[in-house]
Amino acid sequence: MSVHELKRKPSETSEKLTINLGVVDLGQVDLLVQEGFYANRSDLIRTAIRNQLAVHAEVVKETVARKTYVLGLQYYSRSDLEALQAQGEMLQIQVLGLANIADDVSPELALATIESISVLGALQASKAVKAALANRIY
Repeated sequence: MSVHELKRKPSETSEKLTINLGVVDLGQVDLLVQEGFYANRSDLIRTAIRNQLAVHAEVVKETVARKTYVLGLQYYSRSDLEALQAQGEMLQIQVLGLANIADDVSPELALATIESISVLGALQASKAVKAALANRIY
């Protein structure tokens, strides 16, 4: 079985996250922003999350290795999937970060080449591709 190297698309992406905080916690956040410790609420929340991720970095690293996740951004172009289809191969996509399936990938091509998708983070694909793969997304 040959290995087909998939390209990574270099781009900075982020996802919006909504959280609920109690009024006392929110007041303390606002106080720290007002006192100049953080530029804004988002800055404090990003810093807190990064600090917690740093605390648990070894667990994340071990789990990513054990579950064979690709860490970061993984981009699947139409030509990538067509090459896999020509080789008679199917993908098991496992990404911790962002998995991006190009907009010009048809639902038929996705079904022919993607066996399963497990993404911890975000999956970007057309609505049609997501609908076609719905029973393969875990």
